[in-house]
Amino acid sequence: MINVYEKEDVICIEGNNGVSGHKGRTVYAFLVDGMLIDTGFKHLESDLIPFYENHFIELVTLTHSHEDHSGTASWFQENRNIPIYVHEKGISICADPCPYPKYRQLTWGVRKEFTALPLGETIQTGRQEWKVIYTPGHADDHISLYHKETGRLFTGDLFVAPKTKVIMDSESIPVIMDSIRTLLSHDFGPMFCSHAGYIQDGKRMLKQKLNYLENLCEEVKNLHNQGLSINEINKKIFPKKYPIVEVSGGQWDSIHIISSIVSDKKLIKS
Repeated sequence: MINVYEKEDVICIEGNNGVSGHKGRTVYAFLVDGMLIDTGFKHLESDLIPFYENHFIELVTLTHSHEDHSGTASWFQENRNIPIYVHEKGISICADPCPYPKYRQLTWGVRKEFTALPLGETIQTGRQEWKVIYTPGHADDHISLYHKETGRLFTGDLFVAPKTKVIMDSESIPVIMDSIRTLLSHDFGPMFCSHAGYIQDGKRMLKQKLNYLENLCEEVKNLHNQGLSINEINKKIFPKKYPIVEVSGGQWDSIHIISSIVSDKKLIKS
């Protein structure tokens, strides 16, 4: 099921992959000025189609190509003659039929392939021009969207939560930090996160996340300089093991946080 509500002239579409009696993972799509930002995941398609059919949607912009954000994009290709945009690094991924591990297919559904167009530096909606900000770290094709006049910022998966405990093996904490710093250089207020939803005091929360990551990097650096191995540092900082580590076969793990920090020689030597 989906839950739909409005904040700051943005329609927030909240979906969850939980089943009865189990708390699932929440994913948001957003509709603003005729632009759909992300399309939810495939398992939600039957719930999302009535929303799509009853709202004016002129174009689709993906914050990145991951299947929980692009899961129903193919529906627009098959049923609506509207463009779908993604960062140029995501075009070939979108054209590939569900290039994801089995556990992610079971979690989000089997995303069909679709044709996407490359984003430029800005994107024009009905009445507004949005700045496209390249913000890698979580994904190589990750972007954020910023509207200067209203101070609204859409951050995809860059924020998610103030304290990061696990990441995918393809992610990089130092790169995520650089992307957060890029966003913090802009004058924004409300933040729309693809997993946390609407955050009124967005800049303060994004600063809080950066502070956490900076302190984490300093702790990892100190332990590394003491001669501890990556495994030893991981066990010291993140003693708790989260279920997703086993479910994902290790694709998600706290150890990837440590290894991405240690592998950044500039950060460790500073």
